[in-house]
Order: sequence, then C-alpha cells, then structure tokens
Amino acid sequence: MKLGIENRKQVIGLAVLAGIALLMVGRALWPSLPATAPVAGPMTTTVGRPGARRTASGKLVPMVEPRLDPTLDLTVLSQSEEIKYTGNGRNIFVAGSLPIEKPKGTGATDQQTALHQPPPIPPPPPITLKFFGFANRPGETKRVFLSQGEDVFIAAEGDIVDRRYRVLRISPNAVDVEDVINNNRQSLPLTQG
Repeated sequence: MKLGIENRKQVIGLAVLAGIALLMVGRALWPSLPATAPVAGPMTTTVGRPGARRTASGKLVPMVEPRLDPTLDLTVLSQSEEIKYTGNGRNIFVAGSLPIEKPKGTGATDQQTALHQPPPIPPPPPITLKFFGFANRPGETKRVFLSQGEDVFIAAEGDIVDRRYRVLRISPNAVDVEDVINNNRQSLPLTQG
C-alpha cells in the first residue's frame, strides 16, 4: 500500500497550504487577535514643546488627544468660548482686498439732524353718495335710494353699491355706508330733493 509520500515537493506544498488554511480559520474564530498594522514612516514633530502644533498663522497651540468618550467636556467647551476673533479688517469675500481702516472718532457727528418722520397719512376720500329716500313695502326688507351724480341706486342692508360702497345699517334719518376699498365708514343723512 502506498501513502503518497513518494513525491516530496507535493507533500511540502500541501503542508504549507494546510498551515495557511489553519491560520485563516484560527483568525476567523478568534477576532481579538491583533491585526498586522502597516508600518508608519518616520513622523516629524514641531519644534518646541512636545504635544504642541503650529497653526496656519504660526502660533503654537497645544495638541488635544482625541477622546472616544461621547460626553460633553465642559473644560474644552469653556476653552473654545474664550477664543475671540480679532481679524485684521480684510474682506475675505473680495479677492485682493485691503484691510479696512478703523474709524478714529467716537462715531458721533457734529451736526444734529432732525429725525425725518414720514408724512402723515392722508384721510380717506369722503363718500360721495347721497341718501334721498326709502322704498319699503309691507313684508319686504327696507330699501333706500342713493344717488351719485346722475346714477341712482336702490340697496338694502348688506348690499354693495357701485362696486365700492356697502350699506351697513338703515335708520329713519340716516344710512351707514362703508367704503370697502379705503375701509372708511360714514353716515349719510336724509336730504330733501
């Protein structure tokens, strides 16, 4: 009976493949094994204190180690609140702009100018309708005769006359009318003739 060990190269290749397969199975079953990390090149540090870095403006700022704790750190928050933006007066939104000169005075002027108030709102135009009579039959709503120049209108309470005036209330001596365009109310007295 032959065991198959006659070809020595095949046996060595099979042993190497079995070893690699055994390592892969072991890695899958125990994931806590350390992974091979890539080797980092030489790191450059800033000149000065250890744990500090230079900003774009050239100032040394202490480096903060990243934290994995998601809670709010009040000391870091208070440090960030203390930072004041000073700026240099340059408009960053315009290419090639120069720093803005700061005013040298207090900002008050020598001349005292009166505050300009808007002109008063003119009163709405008067209602030009004239009330000159009633038209009422028993059992019907009370109607009035209104005139404007040569035009005569017959209206009841709530009707709109001349597409502008609404009859609000009819009394024996007057009619209350509202100008719906200017929101103006006026009482029209009974006139003769």
